[in-house]
Amino acid sequence: MRTIISRMQHDANPYEPPTPTDAPAQAEPAPESHADQPKLLADRCFWGMAITQFLGAFNDNLFKQLILLLAIPVGAAAAAAKGKQDIATVVFAAAFLLFSGVAGWLADRTSKRTLIIGSKVAEIVVMAAGMVGFYYYEVIGFDGMLVVLFFMGLQSAFFGPPKYGILPEAIRESDLPRANGIFLMFTFIAIIFGVALAGVLKQELGHDRIWMVSGVCVFIAVLGTLTSLTVWRVPPAMPGAPLRQQDLFIPGEMIRLIRSNRQILLALLVSSTFWMLGAVVQAGVNLLGKKQLGVGDAMTSLLAAMMAVGIPAGCVLGGYLSKGRINARIVSAGAYGMFVCLVLLALPGGPKNHLLGFYGSIPVLIALGFFTGMFVVPIQVLLQALPPPDDKGRMIATMNQFNFAGIVLGGILYGVVAWGLAANGWRDNLVFGVTALVMLPIALLYRPEERTLVDE
Repeated sequence: MRTIISRMQHDANPYEPPTPTDAPAQAEPAPESHADQPKLLADRCFWGMAITQFLGAFNDNLFKQLILLLAIPVGAAAAAAKGKQDIATVVFAAAFLLFSGVAGWLADRTSKRTLIIGSKVAEIVVMAAGMVGFYYYEVIGFDGMLVVLFFMGLQSAFFGPPKYGILPEAIRESDLPRANGIFLMFTFIAIIFGVALAGVLKQELGHDRIWMVSGVCVFIAVLGTLTSLTVWRVPPAMPGAPLRQQDLFIPGEMIRLIRSNRQILLALLVSSTFWMLGAVVQAGVNLLGKKQLGVGDAMTSLLAAMMAVGIPAGCVLGGYLSKGRINARIVSAGAYGMFVCLVLLALPGGPKNHLLGFYGSIPVLIALGFFTGMFVVPIQVLLQALPPPDDKGRMIATMNQFNFAGIVLGGILYGVVAWGLAANGWRDNLVFGVTALVMLPIALLYRPEERTLVDE
């Protein structure tokens, strides 16, 4: 059946792979059939990929949080200038919007393992550039670090399609919910350490010695490159596929697939909105901590990390409860839980005009992370499982484009909301009320179609 489906997709696809005589002499060996593969938790290649993702996410979030904290003026500076978190968010996301199309084409044209390793090597270069940038920060300033941030986003744009696209190629479809749950758990544990450590190190080291942090990031990038060598060896989905002009954006095949499949369209729109809100919430927590509560860099980063504390548990529970299928009730429960937590974070009261205060915000942010994990796992599994085999890489790239279009909109939305709150003298935590209003229609209306995931 797999052969028949693959052949049908080949006949319907305008790409023409080379004939066997044109194939490269050193092609990647095909993976074993899914039936012969080890169980997921006994698969060393899966754990290698999970650890590789963990190390990459740690580096990304440590570096990005340092820049976001640099972007928020406090004290006397706050009266003369506004923070630049919105600019930093847009710069990071712009790389995904500009290059995800090419990254998706490359992920289907070459072995996803090869692209994963190449992306990790590029991470070493970017983190080394970050170390130089922080060392000369007094010379290049915040604007100079935005250039490094853009290249970090560029590296992540090429890492995204193969790291998620390789899962449905290398493991059983029925294992996708649990695999994604574990994968995202590792990702958000990395976010906990990366975001929390950024604030502590910035506060302890100051501007003059932040470059030492990037030295650690270079070492972690090297370690991640080594772990990427253990990832599954998979053949290219579409070897020799030419790069067309439409591949620079969203290929025509993807547009037709999205138009013809309402479930994919809705999942992309909801996923994009989710990441838009995530960008606003992360910036909002930093704004809350540093300006409204006035707790400093270290405690602000601790607040930001609290969301990531709950997300791993939500991801694992969401994957476990799915039990080899797309479960709409899990998505709905996650959406309603997120809405309630956002409303709680927006309530007034107390000496700082924030009802929860610093310590009351911690359990609510953990709960927000928990419900976020439950919400996002089934949507990601759906976008991995529904596309045809030859289109997995480009679908993940399309998902990245939608998601980072959402992040760009999130940066813009945050900038507008933060400006509006400051101009009217309103409290900063009202930003969470805005995100709750956007989340409410999703909670009320979005129900993905129930679907059983079958082994091939």
